[in-house]
Amino acid sequence: MIHNLIPCIYLLNRKAVTGFGQKNLFGNGDPVELAASYSADGADSILIFDFSSTDAEHDEAIDCIREICLASQVPVYAAGHIKRVEDVKKLIYAGCAQAVLNGSKEENIAILEEVSKRFGKEKIGVCVSDYAEYEKNSSLIEQYAASILLLDEDAAAFTSKTELPVTILTNGVTEEQLAVLLEKEAVGGVTGRCVSDPDVKLSAMKTALKKKGIAMNVMTSAVSWSEFKKDANGLVPCIVQDYRTDEVLMMAWMNEESFEMTLDTGKMTYFSRSRQSLWVKGETSGHYQYVKSLSVDCDKDTILAKVSQIGAACHTGNRSCFYTPLAKKEFNDTNPYRVFENVMNVILDRREHPKEGSYTNYLFDKGIDKILKKVGEECTEIIIAAKNPNPEEIKYEISDYLYHLMVLMAEKGVTWEEVTDELARR
Repeated sequence: MIHNLIPCIYLLNRKAVTGFGQKNLFGNGDPVELAASYSADGADSILIFDFSSTDAEHDEAIDCIREICLASQVPVYAAGHIKRVEDVKKLIYAGCAQAVLNGSKEENIAILEEVSKRFGKEKIGVCVSDYAEYEKNSSLIEQYAASILLLDEDAAAFTSKTELPVTILTNGVTEEQLAVLLEKEAVGGVTGRCVSDPDVKLSAMKTALKKKGIAMNVMTSAVSWSEFKKDANGLVPCIVQDYRTDEVLMMAWMNEESFEMTLDTGKMTYFSRSRQSLWVKGETSGHYQYVKSLSVDCDKDTILAKVSQIGAACHTGNRSCFYTPLAKKEFNDTNPYRVFENVMNVILDRREHPKEGSYTNYLFDKGIDKILKKVGEECTEIIIAAKNPNPEEIKYEISDYLYHLMVLMAEKGVTWEEVTDELARR
């Protein structure tokens, strides 16, 4: 079983606190900054405990959790203050990869089947205090949940009793004790103070545990470094692309050490030929590149990295290093994401810089009711066109609808990145 290190954030009044029933601030108290830090340091996922005591506090916590999900490069799980199906829906829509129900609460067990079928089993976890609490509802948990969170270090009882990964919440254990816990058959990961303390270096901990023979959640290359064709200095060029848009961001060089460090940490690490040393992209600027995939070309002499780029890739402040045009022929860019982004940019520019006679400005001037009316009309036009055997008509109507939909998105401050993120989560 692959094992995960899952730092947790106890959330109270939009602040990170030290633990159950405690109001002392954890770290600097900023849960969003804390989540981004965990994500950058090699966390496999992040667990949020919502300590809200009222529905109003819970709604504020949901807003904060949404910000945490946006700041995190890894999945976010959320537990606490789940009373009804609507609470699960809010967490999933906020961007959480999983909502963790409280197995000690009858109302949570009562909605387990419904939320599992509605949102997908993979979106649901169950938290239990011990094995007896799990055993009481084991058949429901096994059928309708994807993971178990155990608030106890004794996971031995779960061996051969569950096929679900068990995450243990534990505090204050040493690295040796952590290795013993992770060696237990049912354990899929650990959370708690032992991996949540800001002073803990998660990437280093994962590397150390890996050396002890623990199967950790780190990338492994299908091709060994010895198989690559290197230059005279033992280097291989690496082309870097944005994983969403395929935009080429930069080119840098890798040696064996930087390649292995990239795999271990999940952050792009290169070799500087001028300084003759390793460098982690973003280490000084904060513009990290989080690895999504690594590939090698047919000759095994060039690496292609697809990354999630934070900020600008180029030291000049440009998004891409390839911003200087040399020669160009006119062409239509039909990459769907870029087409949507380009049209949206035109719409946003019209809103900021109105142009006389612009239909887009006419819609903005008339306001939300007019925009909604046009979206509804264009949706109806699609239905009518779909009854027509000529496919050209429906293409036209869908294009018309998407334009008006983008005007609505601009009016409401919704971006294509947010929409594609939501679709990808589903």
